Amino acid sequence: MRVYLSENTFIDLLLSSAEVYKKECLGFLLGYKLEDRFIVEHAFTVQTANRRHKGVVYNRKNHKKIEPILARFDKLQIIGDFHSHTQFGLTKGLPIPSTEDIEGMAPDHIYLIVAINNNQKTMPWGENRDGTISGSVSEFFFKISAYFLNGVTSVNPVRRKISNGVKRARIHCPFPPEF
Repeated sequence: MRVYLSENTFIDLLLSSAEVYKKECLGFLLGYKLEDRFIVEHAFTVQTANRRHKGVVYNRKNHKKIEPILARFDKLQIIGDFHSHTQFGLTKGLPIPSTEDIEGMAPDHIYLIVAINNNQKTMPWGENRDGTISGSVSEFFFKISAYFLNGVTSVNPVRRKISNGVKRARIHCPFPPEF
């Protein structure tokens, strides 16, 4: 599975994560799904989310306000969501789904995790061998991963091991020249 991020989506992910840094951000991904890939055209932040250092909670009643607007877009639909994992003290944010993240996943959706940490050294943006993308901007280092469900999923809470149902997708993104 592959995920193609538009330039606008890329910028929205960075800005959403940096704006509330030290707390997690949350947003939805708009685009469409083809047989072997997701095309993400837009990302929008959930402004009413209850943000914490280790989690973010979405109030579903506020979603009803935007449903009629989203229904007007014939070619775009919500195809997943994104959220950030931030550095907390010396503990780095990692772009790996937590047990709660996995429990919230649904089939035929894509989930992006933006790990955002204090920048130690300037790194150019690029696609990594593990399917993630990463780089630094200003005082932040970002690493973005994508996950989807592929069959039945279970989580062993003792070992924090993810079953074969959660798979990482490879991200492709046309990075803006200034990055």
